Amino acid sequence: MLTIGQLAAYAGVTVRAVRHYHQIGLLPEPARDASGYRRYGATAVVSLIKIRTLADAGVPLSQIGRMLDADASTFAEAVRKIDGHLSDEIERLETNRKQIAQLAAGDSLVLPPEVTTYLDRLREIGASARMVEGERDGWILIAARWPGRIHEWIPGKLAELDDPRLVRLYRVLSEIFDGDVGDDPRLEEAADIMADLAEQAFTSGGTDLGEVEHDDLPFDLLDALAVESDPRAERLRDLMRARGWTGWTRLERVATPPDQAGSGRPGSR
Repeated sequence: MLTIGQLAAYAGVTVRAVRHYHQIGLLPEPARDASGYRRYGATAVVSLIKIRTLADAGVPLSQIGRMLDADASTFAEAVRKIDGHLSDEIERLETNRKQIAQLAAGDSLVLPPEVTTYLDRLREIGASARMVEGERDGWILIAARWPGRIHEWIPGKLAELDDPRLVRLYRVLSEIFDGDVGDDPRLEEAADIMADLAEQAFTSGGTDLGEVEHDDLPFDLLDALAVESDPRAERLRDLMRARGWTGWTRLERVATPPDQAGSGRPGSR
């Protein structure tokens, strides 16, 4: 006859596990002997080994009792169901592994591959890590709202990066937003470039976004994201307004103030 410690060791489990199996009714608890100790026989060892084997195979403890009492066909059916559940769990874990791998990949976590290609191109032209991060978050908002349009827009965005003015803009903004918070005079240069690019796009019809243009929420979120990322974005937006544009996420002309009539700025044409 075995003590609880000897029983646990023989079956390859802990004493704590044996006591837990007693508590939930999986393993009958023997009466104490004259010395006050519980003694276990061969039947208890066999039962405990069966319980351990089923538990190690992933069978929930709540089902083990029924399986131990089942006939051969019922046992086989229970095993089949458990195997199905395990297959589903394996599939779920594999999906989780892929998501974890995407986390390591960074940009590709919630963005289509076209956008990650665009972000890589920004890095190549000298955009800072912070600048690329801001662009990435902006594209997350865009992709969530218009997932089917990304493949239409990215080729044009990549082509724009061949323009030296846009390359200069990204480098200037990277230097500004990577520096100390303050009213950097280079914001004026950035606004000049942006206004120049806006005028070119407006003249060529490149600002026509179709039905997307009337969906205000994403544009409002993009503007808010820029300001939340760095308050100097508000100053940049003011500079754009002074040059005749409402901002940069959706290019629209502002009404020309009377004192700017004939000044030659984009908003006065």
